[in-house]
Amino acid sequence: MLSSGIIESFFLIFTGAAVLATVALYTRQPVLIAYILVGCLLGPHGFKLVSDPRLLSEIAQFGIIFLLFLVGLDLPPNKLRHMAGKTVLTALGSTVVFFAVGFGVMAAFGFTVIEAVITGIAVTFSSTIIGIKLLPTTVLHHKHIGEIVISLLLIQDLLAIMALLILAGYGDVETSALNDLATVVLALPLVSLTAYLGVRYVLLPLIKRFDVFHEYIFLLALGWCLGIASLAAFAGLSLEIGAFIAGVSLATSPISQYIAENLRPLRDFFLVLFFFSVGAGLNISMLMNVLLPTVVLAAALIVVKPAVFAFLLTVQGETKETSREIGYRLGQASEFSLLLSYVAVGAALLSNEAAHIIQGATVLTLVVSSYLVIFRYPSPIAPSAKLRRD
Repeated sequence: MLSSGIIESFFLIFTGAAVLATVALYTRQPVLIAYILVGCLLGPHGFKLVSDPRLLSEIAQFGIIFLLFLVGLDLPPNKLRHMAGKTVLTALGSTVVFFAVGFGVMAAFGFTVIEAVITGIAVTFSSTIIGIKLLPTTVLHHKHIGEIVISLLLIQDLLAIMALLILAGYGDVETSALNDLATVVLALPLVSLTAYLGVRYVLLPLIKRFDVFHEYIFLLALGWCLGIASLAAFAGLSLEIGAFIAGVSLATSPISQYIAENLRPLRDFFLVLFFFSVGAGLNISMLMNVLLPTVVLAAALIVVKPAVFAFLLTVQGETKETSREIGYRLGQASEFSLLLSYVAVGAALLSNEAAHIIQGATVLTLVVSSYLVIFRYPSPIAPSAKLRRD
């Protein structure tokens, strides 16, 4: 009976996502909005076709685990060092301003300091998915604008991971903060060292010996992700922390890009599941109760983000036209905003109302920002043939 429930749920999720994604593509909408909408329609606050809270929680957690593993695979330290030089000041300066915007809006509407702080952190990031998807690969990706966009996104991804690691360390706090800190201080280096040694002395020799069997490398990477995630959980950290460590440990090896490329279909699979779980968790009636702060926060981000990026990049010597385009391409909240709100709710640091504000504002900025880009600048899904590039 359980397997039947899982099969039926997956059928509904992916069939519904395929149908709405088709509509989204025909109408030039971001497909991740389709995934969220499927969750809203089929979840416990919609038609209740997929309403098992335990199943929804597990779907979301699996999505987060594999997404963080794949993010880790794309964050080799040498790549970050090479690309971050010119943009680190812009990334850090914009982070301060965006944090102040998120914190100020939540504080103005009477939310607690911790909720305002988490919201401020959540809205500092821009969407890697939107930023990369709307870059025409043959025109900008390997040119100056593409390099700056990717560099800023890499730095933001690193900051987002740090925030997630901190929040993931706070569960249902039955232990003291001192014990939590001691666990992180002791367990994090131990798990990281184990992962590094495991890659160097176990994974790489195995991959070198059996590299002609592609399915073996695929299985080895998945096993590595789940193994280090389980080790981290056993050591008192979290599955999410372990998955990220597993990805970063592999990112230092020459095989990482091959693994990342071959796991992209899996990434897309779990993206659907994660965004579905976000939509399923959205209570429309609750969202209507916090509609005003949600709209205010979204509007503030849509106005402030492009302007701040454009100003800081101009100060650093970029042309006004280049700076303005980069600002619009990065002028939204991020999928990490959704991840952060989900983790913070699980750690009992964020109320459902505050989480809905973050999630609602994020979805609004993703939609509006996508429109601003595709009607102004070259992109693969631009409605104008003059701007359509791939």
